[in-house]
Amino acid sequence: MKISDVVMSFLYVTRLLFSLFVLYLTLGWKVRKARRAFEKQLIRQGMAREDAKRLSAFYSKMKDSVMNTVKGSIARSR
Repeated sequence: MKISDVVMSFLYVTRLLFSLFVLYLTLGWKVRKARRAFEKQLIRQGMAREDAKRLSAFYSKMKDSVMNTVKGSIARSR
């Protein structure tokens, strides 16, 4: 194995990790945005604020589930 192969592998892994980090941040931001919009829509339709928050919490649970699945698949591939 040449040194250039090791350097290229390191660069690819670094790029992959950076992309995963950006994905994590973007997903969190999009989930918060969708959750707020969902709550506002439910409140406009006459639902109590606490009930709307409880229903919208499902978005965060789904995001956590997706992230745990991704983390688990990365850990298993090692």
